[in-house]
Amino acid sequence: MPQITNLRLLFSSAHTSPLFLKPSSLPSSFLLFRPNTTPTLRHPSRFTVFYSYSKKQRNHSRPLNITRRNNSSLRETDRKKGMAMEEAESFGFNRKRAEGRDKNDQPKTLQLKVRKLNPVNTICYVQILGTGMDTQDTSPSVLLFFDKQRFIFNAGEGLQRFCTEHKIKLSKIDHIFLSRVCSETTGGLPGLLLTLAGMGEEGMSVNIWGPSDLKYLVDAMKFFIPNAAMVYTRSFGPPPGSNGVAIPAPRKFTDPIVLIDDEVVKISAILLRPSCSEGSELMKEERTTLNASELGLEERRDEFREPLLPGSSNSEAEVALKPGDISVIYVCELPEIKGKFDPKKAVALGLKPGPKYRELQLGNSVKSDRQNVMVHPSDVLGPSVPGPIVLLVDCPTPSHLQELLSVQSLSSYYADMPGNPVDSCKTVNCIIHLTPAAVINTSDYQKWMTRFGAAQHIMAGHEMKNVEIPILKSSARITARLNYLCPQFFPAPGFWSCQQLGCSASDSRALSEGPVSKLCESISAENLLKFHLRPYAQLGLDRSGIPSSVASSEIIDELISEIPEIVDASQEVTQFWHGDRETKAEMIPMKDNKVMTEEPWLTENAFPICLEDITREDMEIVLLGTGSSQPSKYRNVSSIFINLFSQGSLLFDCGEGTLGQLKRRFGVEGADDAVRGLRCIWISHIHADHHTGLARILALRRDLLKRVPHEPLLVIGPRQLKRFLDAYQRLEDLDMQFLDCRNTTEASWDAFESKKDHSTPGSPVSAENIHNGNAVGLMNPNIDSTLFTKGSRMESYWKRPGSPVDNAAFPILQNLKRVLKEAGLEALISFPVVHCPQAFGVVLKAADRSNSVGKVIPGWKIVYSGDTRPCPELTKASQGATVLIHEATFEDGMVEEAIAKNHSTTKEAIEVGDSAGAYRIILTHFSQRYPKIPVFDETHMHKTCIAFDMMSVNLADLHVLPKVLPYLKLLFKNEMVVDESDDVVTAVSAAS
Repeated sequence: MPQITNLRLLFSSAHTSPLFLKPSSLPSSFLLFRPNTTPTLRHPSRFTVFYSYSKKQRNHSRPLNITRRNNSSLRETDRKKGMAMEEAESFGFNRKRAEGRDKNDQPKTLQLKVRKLNPVNTICYVQILGTGMDTQDTSPSVLLFFDKQRFIFNAGEGLQRFCTEHKIKLSKIDHIFLSRVCSETTGGLPGLLLTLAGMGEEGMSVNIWGPSDLKYLVDAMKFFIPNAAMVYTRSFGPPPGSNGVAIPAPRKFTDPIVLIDDEVVKISAILLRPSCSEGSELMKEERTTLNASELGLEERRDEFREPLLPGSSNSEAEVALKPGDISVIYVCELPEIKGKFDPKKAVALGLKPGPKYRELQLGNSVKSDRQNVMVHPSDVLGPSVPGPIVLLVDCPTPSHLQELLSVQSLSSYYADMPGNPVDSCKTVNCIIHLTPAAVINTSDYQKWMTRFGAAQHIMAGHEMKNVEIPILKSSARITARLNYLCPQFFPAPGFWSCQQLGCSASDSRALSEGPVSKLCESISAENLLKFHLRPYAQLGLDRSGIPSSVASSEIIDELISEIPEIVDASQEVTQFWHGDRETKAEMIPMKDNKVMTEEPWLTENAFPICLEDITREDMEIVLLGTGSSQPSKYRNVSSIFINLFSQGSLLFDCGEGTLGQLKRRFGVEGADDAVRGLRCIWISHIHADHHTGLARILALRRDLLKRVPHEPLLVIGPRQLKRFLDAYQRLEDLDMQFLDCRNTTEASWDAFESKKDHSTPGSPVSAENIHNGNAVGLMNPNIDSTLFTKGSRMESYWKRPGSPVDNAAFPILQNLKRVLKEAGLEALISFPVVHCPQAFGVVLKAADRSNSVGKVIPGWKIVYSGDTRPCPELTKASQGATVLIHEATFEDGMVEEAIAKNHSTTKEAIEVGDSAGAYRIILTHFSQRYPKIPVFDETHMHKTCIAFDMMSVNLADLHVLPKVLPYLKLLFKNEMVVDESDDVVTAVSAAS
């Protein structure tokens, strides 16, 4: 513990003069000490502390500012000090640590947490973590909780945000187990690893367990996650089969694999591979009569994808396992509960109270103090109670079900197994089914469930529609409040569609019940539902933690009670969309017969020509994620949905949870339609908060369009992203085409147009091929796909040195141009920005159009900065933009930090838009230190608005956009706090 040599505490308030006290005069409850850290206060909201402490060769002091709530809105000048009071779990996110480098900027290895195990756990339970329950976009997770250990099963998208919302500490997680390796179960893993790597002094890591396909996921993630964060990955089972290595059909991998076996818990894995009966679809796709082990790698890869040859039999066939095919049943067994010690029996056997009692309780025999006999534990202990057993079952397809029904290693857990000795039978207390309803509802699966006797079955598969209980409650509350204030920019969330249609309580309950077996004890899973395992007296279900249903009307009632003037404000905002204004004065918000604000832009009449005769079906910008670095309770990470309505849509960036955000915005079925209509996804740079939701979106689109003729989706991004996608596609086909951002710069487009005009027959893009417009068919046969076989839908290209655009990229560029034209767009142009290597911004330009009288109206222009410092390339690209969407990670008082991290401040972002003549500026990508609304200087906001998650800006509403800003300040007036001593404004996280 550091020595405190010169600690002075200054207590002040509005009613007392400053008072200096010595440390010894303070109650110990006011101070907290941690090794190698400075002291903090248990009650920080009351005091301002000035302290200094000394170490060897170190003696300095620094102030720690702690603020009081105030409704004033003053600019903050020192954010770092205000951040010192954030929750202790994060210890401040450190990007260098997250990148796997130590304080000397050298590579390091993250250490696992070492915990002292407690074999007698007073509390143990399994709990449903309902990630995706309201959106069906990802697998739920399951928490196995012990006093000193935490185990999580599956890490789908949104897990980190879910844990933040429900106060589940990431730093306490010891092991993560995957039931399958695919985007549905692992989408949240990259962000989780990066966050853990940035925690504490040296960073943290966890054990990751999964079937052998885990290797492919790790190989893919290494392109943007430091190896130090993934050194504790452990795979098990047969070797991966993506190379076409065939597994003989009779061979089984269903013997339990013991992963953990200590005094706390034994966790075993039973592998399920899909069964390939004759005539099955899986067999037709994957079976081959050739002995793959005798072929070369490339030949085996081709033959692995060939259909079953006619006349081949099951006995001759060998099953080739594709990556992602294997699923896992996890068996969690707690140690037995020893019987109660009977002191009367011990005395009768000649024992004196003392250490021998303890030895007997530990299972050791001792010699009697008064008799010449040995006393055994069974002589003085009551009968032991078998330890509770929990199974987690993931049976994703009917093909896996056939294997499940034949697994012999589960026979010792069956209650109806004939010939099983009673002593050898293990009683299963709880089974959590991650299996989809389509499989659960089969008669075979239902009968299999009955074999476990009185076990409690919890059905956690996602098949619910329009669930009205949002999992991210804090975000839902913010969205509901914004919707009340301005429904035009903040539409009602999709998960309340059931309520808005007037469904009764019984109807909505029926929607959420899902598959439930009538043959055994089973219930539908609910978010935060627990099944207690210890103490044994509480064995069973616990619903006390399940969040209650919250109707939007309840949230609005609370809002009106808290801010009564919001009623008038909402009515005033609504009037902005009415065209019957007679006087300029009516356009200005009023309060108590006084002008509420005097912002000159409220009466601004300038209107770009490109918006003339614009309709509500032309284009809408939907801000799906507006936070930076990592998701928080209130803001998800970066993603922007460009809705072109009947002409399709695009995505700019695709951070983790993008699919879930789409479903919250448009509803479950509406989001599926949006994914089907995607024309292109554009990724700005390789940082994880901008692309880790991409695989889940692509996988869903592949499944939605599986039986419909379609083309691979265009993905445009930096070259590092291609490496990740190439590696990931060894695990899961994403049905896409990749194009480097460098091939979509202005210079590359010019080179493309020039070469296209001079193309000749035989060149990669001939005039005949251009006329046909078939981009897939334009591939140069001599150009091979990086990792994939002939016929694979993955087609990706590299830009070759020495040319603005290489010949291999021509077909994809031609395809992109055709897709843009079909969507009513003229151009998509990437430009370099100042952030990290290969970071880009993008310009999206609509094609010119004609109005009803034949007048040609120029197309609108949208510019997205990505992550960047202000730079000439961005200013040039933004010239005359209709909308500039610019990152504003930091507030104006943090210029040095913005420069250090290659981000922009609010003022800098606005200045870029002003200098470029942009009509409207939307600020996004706010640091998560601003939980609900960022700090900004309203002086420069004459054409600007602050973005929030789910904010939807229609082109037809752009003229109104800045007028809403003063009302947003009213809605969040209690989210700003100020230290009156030095006029420092600090944004704090208010409890929802």
